[in-house]
Amino acid sequence: MRLFSDDVVAGFLADGWWTEETWGSHFAYNVAEHAERVCLVDSPGTVASLGREPARLTWAELDAAVDRCAGMFYAHGVAAGDVLGIQIPNSVELVITYLALNRLGAILSPYATAYRRHEIAQLAAIAEARGFVTAAVHAGRDLREDIAAVFDGLPSAKTLFVWNGTQSHGDVPLNLPDVLSGPEPGAEYRSHVAALRPHPNDCTMIIFTSGTTGVPKGVPRAYGDSMASARNTVGVPRLTGDDVLLNSMPMVNAGSIAGIFLPWLLTGCRLVQHDPFDLHVFASQIEQERVTYTVVPPTILNDMVSTDSIFTAYDLSSLRAVGAGSAPLSGWAISRWEQDHGVEIINFFGSTEGLQLTADADTVPDPAMRGRCLPLPGSPRFEWRTKTGRYSKARLVDVDTGAEITESGRPGELRVKSASLFSGYLNPVEDPFDEQGYYCTGDIFEFSADAPDLLVHIDRKKDLIIRGGMNISAAEIETLLAGHPKVGEAAAVGRKDERLGERTCVFVVPRDRADPPTLAELIEFLERQRIARFKLPESLELIDKLPRNPSGKVLKQELRSAINANNGRSI
Repeated sequence: MRLFSDDVVAGFLADGWWTEETWGSHFAYNVAEHAERVCLVDSPGTVASLGREPARLTWAELDAAVDRCAGMFYAHGVAAGDVLGIQIPNSVELVITYLALNRLGAILSPYATAYRRHEIAQLAAIAEARGFVTAAVHAGRDLREDIAAVFDGLPSAKTLFVWNGTQSHGDVPLNLPDVLSGPEPGAEYRSHVAALRPHPNDCTMIIFTSGTTGVPKGVPRAYGDSMASARNTVGVPRLTGDDVLLNSMPMVNAGSIAGIFLPWLLTGCRLVQHDPFDLHVFASQIEQERVTYTVVPPTILNDMVSTDSIFTAYDLSSLRAVGAGSAPLSGWAISRWEQDHGVEIINFFGSTEGLQLTADADTVPDPAMRGRCLPLPGSPRFEWRTKTGRYSKARLVDVDTGAEITESGRPGELRVKSASLFSGYLNPVEDPFDEQGYYCTGDIFEFSADAPDLLVHIDRKKDLIIRGGMNISAAEIETLLAGHPKVGEAAAVGRKDERLGERTCVFVVPRDRADPPTLAELIEFLERQRIARFKLPESLELIDKLPRNPSGKVLKQELRSAINANNGRSI
């Protein structure tokens, strides 16, 4: 599947934005140059999570494991261009699966382990998944249950591969001991792989972003644009082959794939997995593995410096930089990290589509401003560390008139041109690019009055709730709640939370005011739809009618303002 036009690709290659390099070429280089270097380390949590002891692999051992796994996929009909849905927790199995499918030219389509039948059915249908790869058990839950239910109703699905479990319902077992030390694949497989000619415009993965209509949007990414994203996330924290990366985020979304997985491939450094999140295990891994860089949600960033206890209990002196994003960062926390512990904090603002805004100590030296402001891409006013920051193009546009905004204090939609951006959505939805070819981010910013070309995030045109770094589509929750017999109308908004950034609050107009639904009833109803638990509403406001504008659109900003101004009290 080629994603961009030939002319666009030729331009990216000529300008040096893209190269002929692929994930596989970087992997092969690392194996050749650093064969005996430890490159991949499991979390201590794999004992409880996956029921096995943690593994440590060198580049040579990982290469052999990828070959054996790819050989098993090939033997069961997986071919170049096939889309495979993947639901595996952070582990060596996840990395092996990614690289094995990529070696065959197949397309990865990863899902969060929190997703259940409802989400998996949506995503698999959009991507027309040919099959799935999952784990038999994760934290006591058999991930096969929901996937098997979807598999039976998906016409495109052919094969279900399951890590570390006994065979059932016709699935194909993948056992880590066999993949690490079993027989090598045969000549037919090797001949097939040798004949593949990956191109920088080939689709390598399909990831998903929450849709404003309640339906997720498929985001296909090619080698070229995904590698351009990764070169930026290598350059901003100044990563090299000597670094040790600790991955605490689910390695299934753009933030973790572009921010950790691909930088690991590009630099040939060490990747340490973490799952499930536990602050003390996380800190002990930093100490034991001498971790130099990690990416965490703002809540963890704040928790770690709220007291000195973590720094007293563990030796975290190897850390030199930490990335955070998805919500404004605390200037106080940034100052504590940098002044008290010598660790640079980088503010990342990005999207599944490849948008990348970054604020580091060079572009925004003041910690208070770095926590809430981001440099305008392409502005010559800043000391950029990467080509993406220096040469991308951006403009702020009035959402009503389309006029470009240059003055401070006037909100507008940020629109960006960059070689790290995707080509367009997989499923037929709105065109994400404007008439000048700029990507319409859907995020509302305004220029800061304190300094030129610094952007302050105001709101999201895309109606999303961001809870602890996880995106929740308000429209999806509203659509599901519309089926509850006690709900007349429903609107979901983000309620501010110091720890998670936002929690989901639903405003409900009852069908019968004498018998309104309770929060427990709504949660039970949604749980029966098998949605991910992080999407469940955490507060309920009963209301006589929803505020609307003259065209009938619900005024979400009024609801957000009311619930946040009242600190959760009913309005």
